[in-house]
Amino acid sequence: MIKNILLVGLGGFIGSTLRYVTYLFIDKRFELTFPLSTFTVNIIGSFLLGIIMSLAAKDLLNEPMRLLLAVGICGSFTTFSTFALENLNLLSGKEVFTSFLYIAASVVLGIGAAFAGQLIVK
Repeated sequence: MIKNILLVGLGGFIGSTLRYVTYLFIDKRFELTFPLSTFTVNIIGSFLLGIIMSLAAKDLLNEPMRLLLAVGICGSFTTFSTFALENLNLLSGKEVFTSFLYIAASVVLGIGAAFAGQLIVK
């Protein structure tokens, strides 16, 4: 049990660090109203989670690796709370169209990315 907790913690460190690097790479370079870095990590994370869970379902990934990759890395790389706050800020700033575009694109592309991840494993 301690090993699994440490694996999730290690994955959390890696995923949150990757999310921050993505923020530095995207949002610090481009001044956009659209929250591109959060959108990017959520779509990539959905794609990776689709791959990881499909591999696990086929018994091609053991439980410790699933915990490291899915719960740790993907869990901390993606972020729904930031997504919610960014939409609240967009709506408060009267950026209604941008907010709805962000919500719709995140949901549709996130599900599509997870599906694509599954297809790659099949």
